[in-house]
Amino acid sequence: MLTLDYANCLSERVGDHGLDPARIGAGSELAQAASHLTERLASSRGTGWERWRELARGPMRAEHLAAVRQVVGRCRGRFDNLVVLGIGGSALGNIALQSALRPGTHNLWEAGANGRGAKERAVPRVFVVDNVDPAYFGSVLDFCRSAAGGGLERTLFNVVSKSGETAETASQFMTVRALLKAAMGAKFKDHIVAITDPAKGTMRQICDADGYATLPVPEGVGGRFSVLSPVGLFSAAMAGIDLDALLDGADAMDRRCSNPDLAQNPAAMLATLLVELGTRKGKSNHVLMPYCNALYLLADWFRQLWAESLGKRVSLTGDTVFAGFTPIKALGTTDQHSQVQLYREGPNDKVFGFIQVDDFGGHDLTIPEGLGIEALGYLEGKSMALLLNAEKRATEYALVDSQRPNFSINFPKLDEHHVGEFIMLWEVVTAYAGLMLNIDAYDQPAVETGKQATFGLMGRAGYDKWKTRVEGTLAPTTYRM
Repeated sequence: MLTLDYANCLSERVGDHGLDPARIGAGSELAQAASHLTERLASSRGTGWERWRELARGPMRAEHLAAVRQVVGRCRGRFDNLVVLGIGGSALGNIALQSALRPGTHNLWEAGANGRGAKERAVPRVFVVDNVDPAYFGSVLDFCRSAAGGGLERTLFNVVSKSGETAETASQFMTVRALLKAAMGAKFKDHIVAITDPAKGTMRQICDADGYATLPVPEGVGGRFSVLSPVGLFSAAMAGIDLDALLDGADAMDRRCSNPDLAQNPAAMLATLLVELGTRKGKSNHVLMPYCNALYLLADWFRQLWAESLGKRVSLTGDTVFAGFTPIKALGTTDQHSQVQLYREGPNDKVFGFIQVDDFGGHDLTIPEGLGIEALGYLEGKSMALLLNAEKRATEYALVDSQRPNFSINFPKLDEHHVGEFIMLWEVVTAYAGLMLNIDAYDQPAVETGKQATFGLMGRAGYDKWKTRVEGTLAPTTYRM
């Protein structure tokens, strides 16, 4: 199972910049508070916007797996490309799972060959298009239409949108629909799988009219908490990721995070440390730094979860609080050479989270011997995984030496079970942190202003006032070069 090492967040290691161990000891005020919050989360579990707690177990899991596998069974073997259309929570989880659990070169191999005589890509290439940058989107479409990509007849598009009205995903979908209709007529519908509201909304109406295969965005599961629902599971299954192992890992972590004992509950402990250090010690910037390229995009997923859930102007009691912490991603060892100078000698306003993988399995490399250069002899015969984790350990020490609090999450190995654990850990941490900050972790009112202004600028009926506001506020000025 994943382990959490938080000794470097305590005053014993980083002095006044850390938390006094007595404050989180058995019977302490913080331990009692965490126990109370565990009871609150148990009582609200599976209700309202906390239905995500049920995704990894019970009837919801069984229902989703059956539905996903039915659609995957109809699609498998028919497509060389899967293109996921979505944004935010409809895309970041998909991207993170693909990056973590498929080889980084997955899309480059021809089906049935990987250069080692093995069948590396017996499943489709996966592209997750999470922006409306026309050059980016256009290049993906150009490849799929090409001979190298197999053509549109070998491409499946997965549109993910609960309402169907998000401008970015809607514009992608409209473009793809037109291309498919022009290329294959009435058969175009067989090349679209939609994940949307099962009963209502604009996308639901389109799906019913056109006859697409559909999967549900579950009620009460917000986008940033949806990766373990069909939103993330469909593309994962199409890419050959083991859904049962992923959800088993999430369920195992959820059970650990239901323990009322703070010392035995990793989510309650991590939330307590981050909120206390953030609010009482001025550590309002939270850096997540995997020492594993495959896990780097999980840091992107974490950034949305942490920022959108906790960044709130108003508390649950209506007070103006400006709550939240700024999530930052980094990559070890790459960013030791680009950011650690700031992290050690710049403002001491950060908590650092390291992610270490202990066993890279058959992907580790041994550094060859025989170069004959004395200064590099210490590397000869050592594994690259050993070097990577030594670099992590050295950076951890350097930050402690500068009294910068940090913690480590260890993966025994990189696989579906442990990725599932990681996802559930941070989702439950977020739920605890929301309660500790006394804010609603499930709404995102500040995001709506930009959406409505976009509607106005693009000429949507009923949003004229937003266009007027934008053009009035951002009128041309002389402050321009």
